Amino acid sequence: MQSLARTPVLLVALDFDGTLAPLVDVPSEARMGGRARAAIDQLAALPDTHVALVSGRMLADLRLVSETPPDSRILLAGSHGAQLHVPAGHEVAHDAPPSADIATLSADLADQLSILENVWVERKPYGFVVHTRLADERGATRAHAIVDGFARERLQGWRRRGGHDVVEYSERPEGKDGAIRALRDAVGATAVLFAGDDETDEDALRALQPGDLGVRVGSGVTAATMRVENATEMAELLSRLAELRTRNLSS
Repeated sequence: MQSLARTPVLLVALDFDGTLAPLVDVPSEARMGGRARAAIDQLAALPDTHVALVSGRMLADLRLVSETPPDSRILLAGSHGAQLHVPAGHEVAHDAPPSADIATLSADLADQLSILENVWVERKPYGFVVHTRLADERGATRAHAIVDGFARERLQGWRRRGGHDVVEYSERPEGKDGAIRALRDAVGATAVLFAGDDETDEDALRALQPGDLGVRVGSGVTAATMRVENATEMAELLSRLAELRTRNLSS
């Protein structure tokens, strides 16, 4: 933590759901706690310190649940890095347009899954997510079998991602590892802290460099060098980092 606090240009990149905000049954209701909000706002206000939210959510959805206004200094990476938003003065590659197949494919899959209760398909710019959080065990198992069969027949070459009660397919190959590299380059970071709680975050954790810090929130096999129990402990870690960096920059 001390080395991060002293690095010339720091990037603090954070997953949202399960990392800053507790997991909830209705994704649109997720919000980060007050301590996490205060910590990332404090970090983002410091010189040569950049905060990024890196999520599988669509960019517009990520902006909504994180309550980040368009003029915020916080950088955003949505759709696992396929969508990027950075404040003026930073440059990243522009998004490629999605194919016309996504609407048809997602509608066809939703039709196959309509026989199941509490299972739904969420459209994304470059693919879709199947949610089973509210389904019972039998329904979730059946849903995954349907999705696997659909993927074998019609989603060849698409990237599959698992997660907490979700499975996602994307026509784009980007992962959070690529998002971290793009954001690092955009701000000229000399060190990065990345924290996440899910399988998709491991791409980014494995891509960290010497001098960076990876944090896994919760259980699971991980490439991170530090682990915290939950979003509350993550907020405490960010608060400590903000205090240390404030002290180092003012000394």
